[in-house]
Amino acid sequence: MSRKIAVGFAFFLMLALVLAACKPAAPGVGGEQPVKTVEVIKTVVVTVEVPAEQGPAPTPQVKIQIAQAPGFGETLKAVQGRGKLICGVNGQLPGFSFLNPQGDFAGFDADFCRALAAAIFGDAGLVEFRPTTTQERFTVLQTSEIDVLSRNTTWSLVRDTELGFNFTVVTFYDGQGIMVPKNSGISTLKDLEGGTICVQKGTTTELNLADTMATEGISYTPAVFDDVNATYGAYAEGRCDAVTSDKSQLSSVAKGLLPVPDDHVLLDVTLSKEPLGPLVRHGDDQWFDIVKWTIFATFAAEQFGITSANVEEIRGSTTNPEIKRLLGVEGDLGLKLGLTNDWAYNIIKLVGNYGEIYDRNLGEGTPTYIPRGQNSLYTNGGLLYSPPFR
Repeated sequence: MSRKIAVGFAFFLMLALVLAACKPAAPGVGGEQPVKTVEVIKTVVVTVEVPAEQGPAPTPQVKIQIAQAPGFGETLKAVQGRGKLICGVNGQLPGFSFLNPQGDFAGFDADFCRALAAAIFGDAGLVEFRPTTTQERFTVLQTSEIDVLSRNTTWSLVRDTELGFNFTVVTFYDGQGIMVPKNSGISTLKDLEGGTICVQKGTTTELNLADTMATEGISYTPAVFDDVNATYGAYAEGRCDAVTSDKSQLSSVAKGLLPVPDDHVLLDVTLSKEPLGPLVRHGDDQWFDIVKWTIFATFAAEQFGITSANVEEIRGSTTNPEIKRLLGVEGDLGLKLGLTNDWAYNIIKLVGNYGEIYDRNLGEGTPTYIPRGQNSLYTNGGLLYSPPFR
C-alpha cells in the first residue's frame, strides 16, 4: 500500500470512529438521556509527499501573517497629524517633572517625553506637557487626552489589566519609605503608634501603608490629600507626624519643597517595591513598541558608551554591527517601528543616553541627588538591561 493511500485510509477510519462516538443514544436505554449533538470542527491536515529514500518528511515552513488588532498605528498617526506629542506628567515633583525658573518643564520623567518626541519628529521640543494629579492621571490616558503617561506611577497587575494599560519599561526602580522630622524621636514604624501620616489619595502608597500597618498591628490615622503640594504642605506645617511616598519622591520633595530639608530624615524601612515607568493604552501595539524601544535605546546607548557629545563621531566610524543598527547606519529597525531609521540617533543626539538623563536631573551635582543604586546598568550591578537591537 502506498503512503498516500495509507494516509487516506487512516483519515476515513478516524472519521468513522468520531461519527460513531457522537451518534445520539436511543432514549430510555439503560435510563440514559439522549446525548446532545456535538459540532465537529474540521481540521485540515497538510502532508508533504516525499520519496521513501529521502527519509521522513520535513516540517512544512508556513509563512505567518501577523494580525494587527483594531487601533494599530492610530496613536502615531494622531501624534504626527497634530505635529506634537501630548505627554502626561506630575508637574510638581522636583527632579522628575516640574516647572523650572524659566517656566519650562524639566526633570527625569519629562526628558523621556522629549526622547519620544525626538524619536518621532527628530525634534525633542515638539512636546505638550500635561500636568496630572494622582486622581485624573489614568482618566486622561484612557480618554486619549494624552498619548503617554510619563509620571511617577507604579506598575501593578490591576493597572495593567483592569484599567486597560500597558506599562512599557521600568525607568526607575523605587521603594516606598517614610519621612519624619529629625527631632521627632521617631526611628521605627512602631514609634508611629497612634500617630498621623500624610499620604496622597488614590495611590498604591495609600494602600501599601494600610497593608503594612495592619500587618505590624500599628494603629494610625491617615491624612489624605489630592496632590504633592497639599501633602507636603500639611507635613511641613506639623499637621502629620510623618509623610509616606516613594523614596525618590520623599528625597526630591524634601530637598525641593521643604523649608529646611536637613531637618527631615527617612526611616530605615522599605514598605514596598515601586517599579515606575511610562504607560500607554491597550490596543495599539505599534505605539507600545515605539515607547518601549525609545527607552531601551537610552539604556543601550549608555552601555555602548554613546553620548550626545560623541554620537556623531561614533555613527561615522563604528564597526560594531549592533551599534550600526541602533544608529540607523545599517538595517531598517526604525521602519519596523513606523519611524525613520535615525530615530535612536535623534534620541541620543537631542536628549542623551540614560546616564545623561539621570545625571542631569538626579545626579550628584543636582539639588535632588539620588544615588543610582538599582537604577544602574546590569553591568554595574543594577537592573537596567536592553534587549538586542537586531
